[in-house]
Amino acid sequence: MTDVTAPTPDTTDTRAKRNVAVLVAAQAILGSQITMIFVIGGLAGQMLAPNPCLATLPISMIVFGSMTTAPWLSALMQRYGRRTGFLVGAAGGAIGSLIGMFGLMTGNFWVFLFGSWMTGTYLSSQGFFRFAAADTASDAFRPKAISYVMAGGLASALIGPQLVKVTTDLFVVPFMGTYLVAFAINILGMALFYFLDIPKPKRTAATQTSAGRSRRELLRDPVILTAVICAMVAYALMNLVMTSTPLAVVGCGFTTGNAADVVSAHVIAMFAPSFVTGHLIARYGAEKIVAIGLLILAAAGGVALSGVTLGNFFVALMLLGVGWNFGFIGATSMLTSAHSEAERGRVQGMNDAIVFGCVTIASLASGGLMNCSGGDVVAGWSAVNLAMAPFLMLAGGTLIWMLLRPRTA
Repeated sequence: MTDVTAPTPDTTDTRAKRNVAVLVAAQAILGSQITMIFVIGGLAGQMLAPNPCLATLPISMIVFGSMTTAPWLSALMQRYGRRTGFLVGAAGGAIGSLIGMFGLMTGNFWVFLFGSWMTGTYLSSQGFFRFAAADTASDAFRPKAISYVMAGGLASALIGPQLVKVTTDLFVVPFMGTYLVAFAINILGMALFYFLDIPKPKRTAATQTSAGRSRRELLRDPVILTAVICAMVAYALMNLVMTSTPLAVVGCGFTTGNAADVVSAHVIAMFAPSFVTGHLIARYGAEKIVAIGLLILAAAGGVALSGVTLGNFFVALMLLGVGWNFGFIGATSMLTSAHSEAERGRVQGMNDAIVFGCVTIASLASGGLMNCSGGDVVAGWSAVNLAMAPFLMLAGGTLIWMLLRPRTA
């Protein structure tokens, strides 16, 4: 395994397929901690927060941590390689879990929030798994590689919520056992990254004298701008609705176990389509798949607004997951085809900082809309889903604008 040379052409994608296998395993094992924490984060926040409007702030801090660490983590990988960045991310997740446990033990909301922020370091590194899958892949295999790695989240969707069920009441303090298991997952999962075979970006005289376009110039590229906006909207709206889901399910008279099952179905729907998304992108183009994803997100909002039975929650959240999958993977595929190797670190760091910045705002807004925008749970849940509309119009309008632009532009 070498981490110092430039990739060489590989028509069989042998190296890429090996890396995809490692990243799929990492997505499945390490990624399960995110589904665990997203199930209980709002409930733990509701238990600790001085104000119910702050219940989802722990989840917001995870996403904020991801946003603030994405630029420097991307720069770290650009210089020292993917493996180093992924190890740092898992270490951040382990430390965050320990701090979260301490916050729960002491009943300190603010310590708990700091642990959530540290957990965001792992979430940030996980966001780069999809880009790492593309690093050694051929043009033909690239969308499939991205898609397969995202499919690894299917296992995390099955593992995480089930671990919540058996760990929530392990200790006298609720949810402490869940964070202990999350710590163990990070420590054990770090070993996977030693099997990666992704070289550092090649440093040549050309790349040293010219690092490619500036961030402002990159955002003037219609494809990059559209990819960033569509990824931002798909991820932010998914997070907006999912963050409030456990609160809405429990608030409507169902159990924490029901909430875990709904989130599990949602995460399965997020990642299960990944087995075919890459093939669909290769056949029909990323733009069409993104457009379909936006339409499915709109349908999810419609189902959620039509009722608050357990069936409504399941269907709405499953549609939300499929819409996110098509929108986010399609946007990622668009982005990876629109920049040079020298621009890779800058583009990917900028993209994830913008995406997770908006996701942070969405998760903050989720708690406020859910708990503080109406007289009851149903009114709050309706406000959350109605908030999707203007952002779907923004992403759809941007996509249409890009497609109608003259190709020479």
